[in-house]
Amino acid sequence: MVTKVSVATFLQYQQQGIPVLDVRSPGEYKQGHIPGADSFPLFDDQERKEVGTLYKKAGPEKAFLVGLDYVGKKMSTYVKKASSLRSKSLLLHCWRGGKRSESMAWLLSQAGYTCFVLEGGYRAYRTYIREALESMTNFMVLGGMTGSNKTGILQEMKKQGMQVVDLEGLAHHKGSAFGHINEPEQPTTEQFENNLFASVQRMDPDRLIWLEDESRTIGRVVMPEKFYLHKKLAPLLVLEVPLSSRVDHLVANYAQINDDYLLNALEKIKKRLGGDRYNKCVHALERKDYHYVAEATLSYYDKAYSYAITSGRDLQKIHYLPLENTDPVEGAQKIISWFSDFLGRKE
Repeated sequence: MVTKVSVATFLQYQQQGIPVLDVRSPGEYKQGHIPGADSFPLFDDQERKEVGTLYKKAGPEKAFLVGLDYVGKKMSTYVKKASSLRSKSLLLHCWRGGKRSESMAWLLSQAGYTCFVLEGGYRAYRTYIREALESMTNFMVLGGMTGSNKTGILQEMKKQGMQVVDLEGLAHHKGSAFGHINEPEQPTTEQFENNLFASVQRMDPDRLIWLEDESRTIGRVVMPEKFYLHKKLAPLLVLEVPLSSRVDHLVANYAQINDDYLLNALEKIKKRLGGDRYNKCVHALERKDYHYVAEATLSYYDKAYSYAITSGRDLQKIHYLPLENTDPVEGAQKIISWFSDFLGRKE
């Protein structure tokens, strides 16, 4: 049996554990896919290109016949692959909810599977999640100078029951010139948005969601415009951590990294550091003086963030919380205590 379903129903069924089969080509899947979906291509990249070209030049009938030649010899493979999923119900989609997903659903239904096809396809999913992300306003933002261990503190807050979205984790980038070091390859912006939606999908819309104070661009990844603007309008809690503690935190995280990576990152901010300070950082790296490098780069980042904190924000929504160090457990406990008082004042 084959049934077409809306995006909301499709995602609800996915949450219930029904496997999602993305029948688009591997290249389309790599560009962006529904988190948790299995790549289950009807055509490989070259076959898709040839069928698409034929469709435009020779018409749908010719393209259909060539596509049938490609698919016919792989039909048993599709059914065998589906059997490994150990579910008699399957969710399928292509780009527009057209012939590719319908053809695969027909085949698998003949093999005894109950198939649900996403109406409007992946394109409809993308519209749905972007609208959802851009309508969100229930944010609370955690800020602080570089080296304050905001990410570690947010992770600890999540363990203690706060709703937290790790933007840097989703982007595979820590946001600075050094942010790519020891991180996996960044996702596409499209995939970042998909992963972002998946991370908030099950959160309580009546509770605030904590985000780190990031610029709209994190490495090569870009946040949805309205999502970012709503984040910018949200209350901001700025952690005030002593410089010495932040330097120690950065050294602990970066001192074991290959110095060539650090040197390449310094090169990216050479103009902002100034020639003299940059050269001193290079010499400090050569003698393994990571404390000097950290303190020198913080002088640039602190100045930049001091400006960014107030730029385009309602000053009455900016709050400050002193912390003695970067310990995530201690920091999380103090923030949660402050947050409880903050919610009480709002009421």
